[in-house]
Amino acid sequence: MAEATQLKQEHVSSIPTENDGKYLTFQLAGEGFGIGILKVREIIGMLPVTPVPQTPPFLKGVINLRGQVIPVVDLRLKFGLPEEEYTERTSIIVVEVKGLSNNIPIGIVVDTVSEVINIQAHEIEPPPAFGSTIDMNFILGMAKTGDGVKILLNIDLVLSAEELGAM
Repeated sequence: MAEATQLKQEHVSSIPTENDGKYLTFQLAGEGFGIGILKVREIIGMLPVTPVPQTPPFLKGVINLRGQVIPVVDLRLKFGLPEEEYTERTSIIVVEVKGLSNNIPIGIVVDTVSEVINIQAHEIEPPPAFGSTIDMNFILGMAKTGDGVKILLNIDLVLSAEELGAM
């Protein structure tokens, strides 16, 4: 019994406590995701998106948000999920992503925004290992919540430096 308690304490202490805090949760293809609330600038409904030629398919284009041109990424496409028609519940979450020299505002399209939840470090497990061929660095962890598991994203790593440079 003491061994099990010690293993549990070691497991809990192996999870970085900097990942606990408030997360904005949202849905993509019926799955729950979360982004640290400090990365979120605002949530808006869908706006007309101006396509930009010769960009990856997940980069839907740009929007004009109060005079600022912001690139818009469809997370469904970025994560290899099937594209769906946007509905009245489709939202754009404007996040601040670390660029090479400064923070860059980027809009991410999600199916629906859920809520802001507080997640403690002991509720977060490391992402599962799927082998060396799948890069899971953009996942902070898996949060166990009352209604299942939420995949917590490190939004700074969802887009590579090359992709940010292209924007």
